[in-house]
Amino acid sequence: MAGEPFDKRDGVIWMDGKLVPWTDAEVHVLTHGLHYASAVFEGERAYNGTVFKLNEHSQRLIDSGKILGFDIPYSLDEINAATNLVLEKQGFQNAYLRPIAWRGSEMMGVSAQNNTIHLAIAAWEWPSYFDPAQRLKGLRLDIAEWRRPDPKTAPSKSKAAGLYMICTLSKHAAEKKGYADALMLDWRGQVAECTGANVFFVKDGVIHTPTPDCFLDGITRRTVIGLAKARGIEVVERAIQPEELEGFQQCFITGTAAEVTPVGEIGPYRFEVGTIVQTLMDDYMTLVQRKTGDAAAA
Repeated sequence: MAGEPFDKRDGVIWMDGKLVPWTDAEVHVLTHGLHYASAVFEGERAYNGTVFKLNEHSQRLIDSGKILGFDIPYSLDEINAATNLVLEKQGFQNAYLRPIAWRGSEMMGVSAQNNTIHLAIAAWEWPSYFDPAQRLKGLRLDIAEWRRPDPKTAPSKSKAAGLYMICTLSKHAAEKKGYADALMLDWRGQVAECTGANVFFVKDGVIHTPTPDCFLDGITRRTVIGLAKARGIEVVERAIQPEELEGFQQCFITGTAAEVTPVGEIGPYRFEVGTIVQTLMDDYMTLVQRKTGDAAAA
């Protein structure tokens, strides 16, 4: 299944209010979302049959649409129910889920206020975003040439498809050099995030992480900050300059796909997979694998 093209898989996808066969979940080539990136999406994980923090993900999807100027024609409860239905019908206990909403094909041009807003939700098995061997010893990250934009120039508080173009470019460039991913700076030259995950650093027992003022304040990011504080570990959110990387002892990234993953190097800088990183990895997996309702709504 892992190497199978995503348009050729078995199962069903929820699309505009009903389940359709996986291979029938198609859109027209003249869809506004394809040409002008008027699309928003979520990445979610299910553990033991429960989607972790589903409410937060569904609400962020709705909010992202509003930032892009459209209303998704389904309520929070309806989106949650559709997500759970897809997971049930696919028969997965542990899976990755992808809701996506986009402007349709009624108008083709920059202006498309009257286009239909569509919503689809798919689920598939995706055990680990990074190679397990790389995760154990810490990822190797490049430093990207592309930078996260000024929020005055892009809707950075939305999980919008268009914002990931420079992430794809940066990840491709890093992988071509043999790295697993890339660290991105922002338009000011400050440390921002990776191509699909937030980043944290540890120095003398204190966790430091960039202030999310031009990139998503990730749901996993907030969860891990809460876990660290519950352990009595101080977390400082602040502007971080790239030259500070030399003084940090540990590094890790967080995201729905990445979960909590240690980093061993970023360009010329090296980090140990230390106790704090290992503790938060364990705490996070313990939390998400609880088969209870509070794991979904927490």
